[in-house]
Amino acid sequence: MQKVGDSLKTKNLNYLLDEAYDEALEDEKFKQFVSMLKIKREILKKYTSLLEESAAEYYNCKNCPGLVACQNKITGYAKLPKLIDDTLEFSYKPCKYKKKADKEEQAHSNTMLLNVPREIREASISKIYKTDKNRYKTILWLTEFIKKYKQNVHQKGLYLCGNFGCGKTYLIAAIFNELGKEGIKSAIVFWPEFLNSLKASFNSNVKSEFNSKYNYVKKVPLLLIDDLGAEAVTPWARDEVLCPLLQYRMDEKLPTFFTSNLDLKALENHLAITSKGDEIIKAGRIISRIKQLSEYQEMISKNLRD
Repeated sequence: MQKVGDSLKTKNLNYLLDEAYDEALEDEKFKQFVSMLKIKREILKKYTSLLEESAAEYYNCKNCPGLVACQNKITGYAKLPKLIDDTLEFSYKPCKYKKKADKEEQAHSNTMLLNVPREIREASISKIYKTDKNRYKTILWLTEFIKKYKQNVHQKGLYLCGNFGCGKTYLIAAIFNELGKEGIKSAIVFWPEFLNSLKASFNSNVKSEFNSKYNYVKKVPLLLIDDLGAEAVTPWARDEVLCPLLQYRMDEKLPTFFTSNLDLKALENHLAITSKGDEIIKAGRIISRIKQLSEYQEMISKNLRD
């Protein structure tokens, strides 16, 4: 049997809960918020202060223009209730802007940058410079590549040559980031510096570091070799690094992209190092593999770095 004192305490508590809840209901936004929950008053009144917090954060989110303007306690999240066995539990739920930012961050994390400026990490299809009609052919090709790749249609990559600063790397990085949203791994390698870093790790006898870098680039589903032809050519770089890399990717049918300021003929001359017959043959083997791995396009456009 419940004691009289306990009964009075319960009645007093219910009175206080009702009073606090009724007072909160005088706020029209709070009233609308709790009505959307479709939960009995007897449950709601036990959580008035927490519901007031939730209502404030809910409406902050509803009227928020973006993460920078977030007014909630935890940026990008709103503290919202959920009914579980007649008990309200409150947890932080990400807003649409936070979900979008997380998705973009995940996409960027799927693109590994090796010796490439970090601004390339932010490359986006939506930010591509489209005013210059000289870029249309390449943009269309890359758009089709995305579509077919998502459909598991095997395709070659692209050898994109053109003038300095025309945005070759950015365009390809943008499609890598777009495909990164689907969880597809890729790598962008600034070739001259990559060779230097490989050589440094090789010379320092840190063979595991050398193998880790080289094997990742060799096997990653999508690869961009950036600024091919800007490196100082050595027999080691050409015959021991580049040639086996291309051969592996050709055998495994892994889409491989290249950017360069040189067309294929100029690149072949560059890779030959000297006019000796055997050097020309070795350079020719590289060009043959590039042609097997990629389609050729030239893009002459405005220097976007000016």
